[in-house]
Amino acid sequence: MKYVYPAFYPEFSCLADRCRHNCCIGWEIDIDPETQNLYDQVDGPLGNRLRESICDGHFVLRADDRCPFLNDRGLCDLITAWGEDALCDICHDHPRFRHFFSDREEVGLGLCCEAAVDLLFRQPSPIELVSMGEETPTAEEEDFFALRERLLALAQNGSLPLAKRMARLLSLTGGTLPARDWRGIFLSLERLDDGWTNELQPLTLPADIPAGWEDAFEKLLWYFLYRHLRPEAVATTTALAVVSTQAVASLFAAGEQTPERLAELCRQYSAEIEYSDENTARLEGELCDLPC
Repeated sequence: MKYVYPAFYPEFSCLADRCRHNCCIGWEIDIDPETQNLYDQVDGPLGNRLRESICDGHFVLRADDRCPFLNDRGLCDLITAWGEDALCDICHDHPRFRHFFSDREEVGLGLCCEAAVDLLFRQPSPIELVSMGEETPTAEEEDFFALRERLLALAQNGSLPLAKRMARLLSLTGGTLPARDWRGIFLSLERLDDGWTNELQPLTLPADIPAGWEDAFEKLLWYFLYRHLRPEAVATTTALAVVSTQAVASLFAAGEQTPERLAELCRQYSAEIEYSDENTARLEGELCDLPC
């Protein structure tokens, strides 16, 4: 089995009580069966509190949308009591995402986490993937890995303007950026935060990359390609990476252009789009000329 991850992945560390957008607020947290079995065996005050806080396999959020175990200091009472081994799979793994192949597992860090955004933008170019172990891929997987390596290298080819790189990515894969009412499409998607509705108002696609910010958007394009490219839908998922990069660029160009605002837009985009299977599928559907 081969294990693949971005070179910066081991540097990731949760901000815990220093996080401004705590992932324990506003998210329904499902509990995997193994952890549920562990919780069922806890006795005493903590066991009673667990049973009072769980319903139908997930934690019941408080009236303020906070996880019942997120204390007023922004720390998890379960970790304080038991350590990280007390966490359910979702809490333990977040914000990681994983892709599984026949003899390979790939992992990355989702940008809904502000620590992950900061880590991505602090990387020198080019970003590299690190692999451990051996694999025996299928012929189809071998072709996909070779193509993806080529696409990721193209995304980081600083000798070309980023707009030309995105155009070549689409050309190489057969993807398109069709004429759509993209602002209307994004506004029609499910939204977690009313503030995202306001951010979307100036959205226009296609969009130019703001001058002086190509390095940051190169990294963002690399991330979207690594996260979303799938062997069975290369054209569509390449187009999704391009649309996602341009959408963030459009919103960024419409307001104050600071590293802090770009990081926050990336975090919002990831939370609103990437962490909703329905929203991602809807965008892919708009980019797919053939049945997806």
